[in-house]
Amino acid sequence: MRWIELNPVSFDELSARLDVRILPDDQPNERVLAELHEYLRGERKAFSLTLDIRGTPFQRSVWDTLLKIPYGETIAYGNIAERIGKRSALRAVGQAVGSNPTPIIVPCHRVVGKDGHLVGFGGGLPLKERLLNLERGSLSL
Repeated sequence: MRWIELNPVSFDELSARLDVRILPDDQPNERVLAELHEYLRGERKAFSLTLDIRGTPFQRSVWDTLLKIPYGETIAYGNIAERIGKRSALRAVGQAVGSNPTPIIVPCHRVVGKDGHLVGFGGGLPLKERLLNLERGSLSL
């Protein structure tokens, strides 16, 4: 799995972004869709998908850290910077989180501001809030 798009996009646009030919057929994505549906029903807390996400070594270190955030918990951008040993790279951490190509699977929605408030999410803050509430058991999608 290399990409999840949270906003409506045509197959042509998505094909251009990924530099591949995409056919409007969900069969190759059945496992991804099944696991996402299980997650959204509150039945799955961890994904078992094989990821093929590509980025710089810095981005990958941030994304690897995101994968370690426990289900239902949040972490601040500054804590991620500390965990990867780059305390002064707060802005770069934010950019790496924002460029995560597989949101939800690599749980960038679990990253919050320093004081715990919701900030930044490609799918919009209402979706981020719903995903966090789902994980905390206070909402089903």
